[in-house]
Amino acid sequence: MNRCKQAGMAIKTVIILLVGLALWSIHFAEAQQAKKVPRIGYLGSSTGAINNEAFRQTLRELGYIEGENILIESRYIEGQQDRAPNLVAELLQLKPDVLVVLTLSSIRSAKKATTSIPIVMVTTNDPVETGIVDSLARPGGNITGVTRLTRDLSGKRLEMLKEVIPKLSRVGVIWDADGPGPTIAFNEYEAAAQMLKIKLQSLDIRGLNLDFDRVFHIAAKVHASAIIPIRSSVLIRNVRRIAELAIKNRLPSMNESDDFVEAAV
Repeated sequence: MNRCKQAGMAIKTVIILLVGLALWSIHFAEAQQAKKVPRIGYLGSSTGAINNEAFRQTLRELGYIEGENILIESRYIEGQQDRAPNLVAELLQLKPDVLVVLTLSSIRSAKKATTSIPIVMVTTNDPVETGIVDSLARPGGNITGVTRLTRDLSGKRLEMLKEVIPKLSRVGVIWDADGPGPTIAFNEYEAAAQMLKIKLQSLDIRGLNLDFDRVFHIAAKVHASAIIPIRSSVLIRNVRRIAELAIKNRLPSMNESDDFVEAAV
């Protein structure tokens, strides 16, 4: 439970940092147009993601009430990464003062679409390695934000699983093979697994017709000792189903966020 609370606090910290950065851009816009109500273009991963309400709640705590002294235009990827360019274009047509983007495909689309509107990102990936910014010290361009360093913990998650399950031999990784972020994440788990001499079983899903029963059947067939779901919009929308199947198949799970832990309670 302590780890769950720490994960929740980490997400809260990220959201507060994100809001602070967004407000900096908004105040700048207000100085230029004093009577204009600031508008945020928000492109999230899924309508059910925990970040959505946390974002709005933190704005309220800071005195920004949606519909009164701030406007929020929201769009969601919902697991369809190829929608990102069109959703970014929709938001830009609304002339937002700042864009808040939460998926790698959205960040890349926003960077390509505008060089003038401030972009605030939250990413689990290394923003330098993925080409989002030039460097952490001098990001350049119109992009700023935070990384949750989720990917840096991939190896540590496998280490913890090995400590909890001494006879751990094979771990099944559930991931969205259509997403650029999960692809990077899976490669990092592979590298960490090789160093720890753990076999990794790819339990990839694709498209909108998701067959999680098949995924868990494969996990049972190869005698996986545990599973790790890689956090993405597709998996977030199916956290309860994944949790139910993990419990049904008696498979321990190591998760990247508390969305999955809460679904199992």
